[in-house]
Amino acid sequence: MLENKLRIHLQSYDHKLLDQSSKKIADVVAKAGSELVGPMPLPTKIKKYTVLRSVHVNKDSREQFEMRIHRRFIEVKNSNQQLMTALSSLSLPSGVGIEIK
Repeated sequence: MLENKLRIHLQSYDHKLLDQSSKKIADVVAKAGSELVGPMPLPTKIKKYTVLRSVHVNKDSREQFEMRIHRRFIEVKNSNQQLMTALSSLSLPSGVGIEIK
């Protein structure tokens, strides 16, 4: 028996927006009657950048910045066409990236 699995990857710089979005998706999946696994937190990616404070002199004086990318993973079992249309019409905040496989 072939099971229709739908895998949703969410990522954002703001973890609060990410949690709100994953709750919206969970509500849509619950209304459609499909089984939900997650949202599971994935490891946070941290990108670090080091920048010189001054251009020519003071090479030892540097600033460090970092960007944290928070990620979540949701798996939907027994998905159907009705669920796909509901997820595609769902409006998420602009700071959340979503990838559906």
